[in-house]
Amino acid sequence: MYQKSIVHYMTKVCIDILFYVGIVCCALVPFSSSWLFRYFHITDEMSLFAIIILLASGISCVYILWQLKVIFRTLLEGNPFIHANVTCLRKIAMSCLVISLIYVVKLIVMPTISTVVIVVIFVIACLLCLTLKDLFKQSIYYKDENDLTV
Repeated sequence: MYQKSIVHYMTKVCIDILFYVGIVCCALVPFSSSWLFRYFHITDEMSLFAIIILLASGISCVYILWQLKVIFRTLLEGNPFIHANVTCLRKIAMSCLVISLIYVVKLIVMPTISTVVIVVIFVIACLLCLTLKDLFKQSIYYKDENDLTV
């Protein structure tokens, strides 16, 4: 019934690579910040704020990648329509909302057009994940009902 695809494996590998690269990037933020601040012309009084924004959003992104790893594990096992994936999608949606709120604060303190774009993208991602969560929940209901009739 369900066929595993090479695209699933390639996507899982990409998510794994991004997960570990994200951890390394978060760990390097305090050490590379002076170089980054010179490059982007961030003043010393704004440096602590910028580090906090980068670390908070980086940790949230790594958390999203962790949840995606959990979802892809169930996909590769052949049973993606389980309640754990509904919970993962809800957690991803909340993380997207957290990232958008972080950048709303940044928008107030350091306004840029790219910050507006980031806020809009993560609000849309939050809404998409909440929609997928409801879709998965309904699919689980139909699957359970079908299993009971057979």
